[in-house]
Amino acid sequence: MVDLSTVSIVVASAGVFTAAVYYILQIRHQTKLRQTEMVMRLYSTFESAEFQNVYQKIMSLEFEDYADALKRYATNRAEISSAATSVGTFFEGIGVLVKRRLISMDLVDDLFGTMVLHTWEKFKPLVKGRREQEGDTETLQQFEYLYNEMLKRKQQTTKIG
Repeated sequence: MVDLSTVSIVVASAGVFTAAVYYILQIRHQTKLRQTEMVMRLYSTFESAEFQNVYQKIMSLEFEDYADALKRYATNRAEISSAATSVGTFFEGIGVLVKRRLISMDLVDDLFGTMVLHTWEKFKPLVKGRREQEGDTETLQQFEYLYNEMLKRKQQTTKIG
């Protein structure tokens, strides 16, 4: 025969267990909401007229390598450098968030997808030249990380599909 104190302990334990499960589910839900909110703010920045202007400016540049870019765009170097910094640091920030698992690669892929690949491929000769010139291997390192992760993802998707 089960006494009242045993039933009370079982009910209390079940209550604590239920509360713990609920709390864990709430934390997961809040994490997903924060990730989504963060990515949507990034996307809002990306879609802004100001960002699109500098993005298009950078993507329309034509050059062979870093030295060629410096020579071709010497007359408006400050303007080009400012645009490149805006675009590069935008994707650098996304790379940091992905690397630290603060946002999921799924969300980044869904919203930015191949833009990450195309933008890095445009930036790569500039970054490589800048790294060599400055002796700084960390220039846009997280952007490069984001590119490599996106490339792996696209290659896996191609193999599966």
